[in-house]
Amino acid sequence: MGNIFILNGSPRASKSNSKQYAEIFSKNYLQETIYKAISKTNQVQLCRELSHYSDVLFVFPLYADALPVGLLHFLKTLETNLPEHKPTVSILINCGFLEPEQNEVAVKIIHLFCRRNGFPIGSTLMLGSGEAILKSPFKYIAIRNIRKLAKCIASGNHQTIQATMPLPKFLFRLAANKYWTKYGQKFGITKKQMQTMETEG
Repeated sequence: MGNIFILNGSPRASKSNSKQYAEIFSKNYLQETIYKAISKTNQVQLCRELSHYSDVLFVFPLYADALPVGLLHFLKTLETNLPEHKPTVSILINCGFLEPEQNEVAVKIIHLFCRRNGFPIGSTLMLGSGEAILKSPFKYIAIRNIRKLAKCIASGNHQTIQATMPLPKFLFRLAANKYWTKYGQKFGITKKQMQTMETEG
């Protein structure tokens, strides 16, 4: 077990679910954790800092079946600024879909990066229903599996973990539909407007 560098790849880092997941992880990891959000201006500095850690944990949401663009840019920067010591790379990814396997393509992208650049691959937690689970009665599922992720990384017994809310798909869709309809109403947007492809006008 060693110290771990937690990097938040969410575009909404300061207000993101990813930040909340990182905080839960830090509370359950027994060694030192250092948390930083990836931004446009700190990427080279973060690359330099990686050498000081035995592990790095990327925490981020699924964006269009892939990585957020800011995280992609960071990986490109890292590829040209590789640290002398390469920490083991673990992943905590969440998506708004009920099915955690929706995260698999994004995980494979990071694993490909690791193999090409000589980073050891650690553990992965793929969370489904990531936008909703922390505000639901099923928050304990997220916490329990983040705790499991922390133990896997600490022990070096790396695993891939999947978790989501234990709901049938139709009920999850109903709840999501209700949530987004009410959310739109806060900004004067009707359900019909949200169902169109138009973004302006």
